[in-house]
Amino acid sequence: MRLSGRISAAIEIFEDFETRRVPLKTAIADWGRSNRYAGAKDRAFISGLVLDALRRRKSLAAAMDDGSARAAVLGALRFLWDVSADDLAEAVVEEHGPGALSENETQCLSAPSPFIPAKAGIQTNEAMDSHLHGNERDKISDYPDWLAPQIERVFADKAEEVMAAFCERADIDLRLNTLKTMPEKALAALKTVKAEAVPLLNTAARIAAPDPSEKAPGVTVIPAFNKGWVEVQDLGSQIAASAAGAIKGAQVLDYCAGGGGKTLALAALMENTGQLYAWDRDPRRLKPLFHRAKRAGLRALQIRSPAGGEGLDDLEAKMDVVFVDAPCTGAGTWRRHPDTKWRLTEKQLETRIAEQDAVLKEAARFVKPGGRLVWVTCSFLMEENEDRLAAFLETHPDFTRAPALDFMDESGLLTEKGKAALAPCVTPESAIRLTPDKIRADGFFTAVLIRA
Repeated sequence: MRLSGRISAAIEIFEDFETRRVPLKTAIADWGRSNRYAGAKDRAFISGLVLDALRRRKSLAAAMDDGSARAAVLGALRFLWDVSADDLAEAVVEEHGPGALSENETQCLSAPSPFIPAKAGIQTNEAMDSHLHGNERDKISDYPDWLAPQIERVFADKAEEVMAAFCERADIDLRLNTLKTMPEKALAALKTVKAEAVPLLNTAARIAAPDPSEKAPGVTVIPAFNKGWVEVQDLGSQIAASAAGAIKGAQVLDYCAGGGGKTLALAALMENTGQLYAWDRDPRRLKPLFHRAKRAGLRALQIRSPAGGEGLDDLEAKMDVVFVDAPCTGAGTWRRHPDTKWRLTEKQLETRIAEQDAVLKEAARFVKPGGRLVWVTCSFLMEENEDRLAAFLETHPDFTRAPALDFMDESGLLTEKGKAALAPCVTPESAIRLTPDKIRADGFFTAVLIRA
């Protein structure tokens, strides 16, 4: 496909996403089924373009003086991908293009870029100030307006800096599976995908975020992946899993196991000793775990599924650790899934809060006296974290907070650099809040509660 056709495709997908309010991957997949002539490179280019346009949707609307899908796509190409205004003017009038530029589009696309080049990925105040006038820049925030109070509550005067980091493209993070091989051997096997060790954890590797117009490296097709030596897992998720602490030989329940990413990480910490239980209220989410556990070499694992009538009553007050990767809004994953921030509603946040209260209350009953509960969300919002724990502790006086970083250190995964990097992420209540401006990772919140 020529640039003209790719532009039109990106606009079509963006408009479909806004009209139907479906996940972006659904809109992209539907477009692909109707346009099978598009090759892998075309699909990667188009997908990357729409994702970048959504990451900075409001900033691009301001730069283009137009909030349409067309303006977002053209603005992303010009200001984020550094396509010249002349090349865009030529492309849009070619066959399959979206049509000639308007006078306003020509003027806006010819103006200085309000962004740092896309590879750096962070919007600067100075650049935006040079492009916009008066108080216009202060009104721009690349997230829904209704979330402004919640975001300011968490980050205060750092909100702009933090949220700019959530507009960056994410790296591809990998966890080296010590159940199958040594980290050094796994890392050596990842040379073909240009992965490098992450100095914060002993078992983490990273492939730098690829150019948005290019297809990401095929990690799942390399021998090391299929041997079970590596798993695709964000660095923040790996750090959160380490909060389980030293759990070799322990009885551990992964209460909201889902597809099992953290289940596998917990199993590696346990070194296939003790007993690990994985459970999720939605049995469909557990389905991938059966295959993943086999590939990763898990032996001391019981998967309990509601579909088979398997409950957890026999585990009540018997678990050394109950790990709760709670349902949440997913605000911490906006780098990877920018469409979700525009689909999130106040009603959905209220629903998640109610679910979290129920999950926390139910999971707590499996913690034995002296055991601990690890609370994790991929959200930075206090409403989904501090507020939920505070409400729980009011009605459960037998639980108290404990420093999450201490247990992460006990896990043996953190390096000295890792401990130093996490120190600024400690909250006043001794939890850990990860954000991509501090740690190049998704936004995660992790807290530890001890049962008396």
